Formats: sequence, structure tokens, C-alpha cells
Amino acid sequence: MIQNDEVLLRAVEPGDVDLLYDWENRMELWPVSNTLAPFSKAQLVRYVKNAALDVFQTRQLRLMIDAHKVHEVPVTVGMIDLFDFDPFHNRAGLGIMVNQEWRGRGVAASALKLFMSYAFSTLGLHQLYCHISESNTASIKLFESAGFTLVGVKQEWLKTSKGYEDELMFQCFRPSSR
Repeated sequence: MIQNDEVLLRAVEPGDVDLLYDWENRMELWPVSNTLAPFSKAQLVRYVKNAALDVFQTRQLRLMIDAHKVHEVPVTVGMIDLFDFDPFHNRAGLGIMVNQEWRGRGVAASALKLFMSYAFSTLGLHQLYCHISESNTASIKLFESAGFTLVGVKQEWLKTSKGYEDELMFQCFRPSSR
């Protein structure tokens, strides 16, 4: 397990299926996850079984974010994903989701910082990147505060109910690599 004083990042467990079922099937989250249809519990059970495979084999890694609570057991509040892992170029994409009622409490910032340390130190990555819709100001602020810089704009990239929206690409390099 990967942890600091605020959060614990842990592997996906079979007991997380109901929570994943809820989160993955929230239509308001679909635009950021490129999802167009609901997931079944059977699909998520298969996903959890395969989540135990090595990141070098699957080219992706999802960890659950547990927030520590004083004198209580930690509560699962979100997830952080590494995707498009490229061990040759030592880079990967990164995404994070924190459940609505836990936003604004510093959980995402703590989890992101902890995960970045893991990705750079343990996985040996040279860089991480993320894609954020221009209207997602909270995520933009989160990633910029973690050291990500804006490197590109994909114009009218995302179709929304209000029309098309730009998608921003951010990048962060391992601190000692530049």
C-alpha cells in the first residue's frame, strides 16, 4: 500500500465492485472517462479480477483512494488511474476522480502528490500527462498546483450538451530529470 498521513492508495478489491458500479455509471462523469454506455456488474467483476495483473502487462493501473479518518477505518473516496503506460518512453497518462462529497478537502491533492511520487520513483517514469476539459477549473487548478504545465490545446475536442469544448493537455516531468 502507498500512503501518507491523509490518504492510502490501494489495489482494487472485489469489495469495490458496488462502488465502481455506482461511479462508473454516473452519466455526468462519462465525458471525462470517454464512456458512452453503462457498465454491468459482471463487466466490473471481470475488470477487478484483471486489475491484479502487472502494470507492465496491462499498460494501466487503477488504485483506490482511501481517506484516513481519526479513530475510524479509512473510507474509500475516489480512484486514481494510470493509463497508456509506455515503459519504453517512460511516460503515462493520469486521471483522478474523487467522490463529490469529498471534494475540496485536499484529498485529491494529497492522492495526486503521493501517486506522482510512486510513478516517478517506483515505476521510473520520466513524465506524466493529463487531458482536462477547459471548463473543469478545479482539475486544472489541482494539476497545476502539482507541477503540471499546459502544453497544448485540442480545439473543440469534446462534444458536450452545450456544443464543443476545448481539451487541455498538461505535462509534468520527474523533478530530477530536467
